[in-house]
Amino acid sequence: MPSRPFRLLFLGDVVGPLGRRAVHDYLLAHKSQDGIDFVVANGENATHGHGLSHAHYRELLESGVDLLTSGNHFLNCRDVFHPEMDFSRLIRPLNLDPSCPLKGTTVVKVRGLSLRVTNLLGRVFLAMAQSNPFQDLEDVLDEGEKADIHLVDFHAEATAEKRCLAEFFDGRVTAVIGTHTHVQTNDPKLLPQGTFFLTDAGMNGAYDSVLGDVKENSIYRTRTGLPAPMDVPRTGKGMVNGVLLDIDCDSRRVVSFRLIDELLPE
Repeated sequence: MPSRPFRLLFLGDVVGPLGRRAVHDYLLAHKSQDGIDFVVANGENATHGHGLSHAHYRELLESGVDLLTSGNHFLNCRDVFHPEMDFSRLIRPLNLDPSCPLKGTTVVKVRGLSLRVTNLLGRVFLAMAQSNPFQDLEDVLDEGEKADIHLVDFHAEATAEKRCLAEFFDGRVTAVIGTHTHVQTNDPKLLPQGTFFLTDAGMNGAYDSVLGDVKENSIYRTRTGLPAPMDVPRTGKGMVNGVLLDIDCDSRRVVSFRLIDELLPE
């Protein structure tokens, strides 16, 4: 009998308390029931919309997330600079300055398979990247421990930059999934050499919001160009965005996929 596929759930940017609650409620209902083997979530907006505190890191792990990635808000919460705080299941963009804490890629063992997750930051319309994400991923593939499955979270603004990276590494990594825009794109596909690609996984956060932020303040800043507080809603409906991948354990390729786009009750 062939082994069942390796089932990997990737959740887009988790934004604020409604995002954390949405992730908790979704995983409580689906992780064991749907046979999900491993959950990766981008947690860079989990704490008040900017950064990830140690308390919220632990909360997401306790909710069922197995590994967290980050992005351009990685340095917004100072907890990551405290070595006494365990962030062993959080990675940050590999192409930040090398002096930044934590790693940009990691390998874990799940169901007898080695799973590598790499986090990269785009350079188009985004600051902070200190090196070339293409070259850095090339170095990981050339020099790092070989893995059966390799998932890349490319945290980037420009859709073309995400597609270019996925096409360049087509057939060399299992999946390239974009994050950062907080809007789920309807373009999941298998590229010609077998790599799965999705421009953006979307957002886990407040449904009645502007990208997870309080609407009124976002509208005021956009309409007037004047400053207004960056804040996240604490009540209301939550939404869940992500993608579920079934990966063949022999070929290490994605054989089926399903976008997750659900609205949860208050």
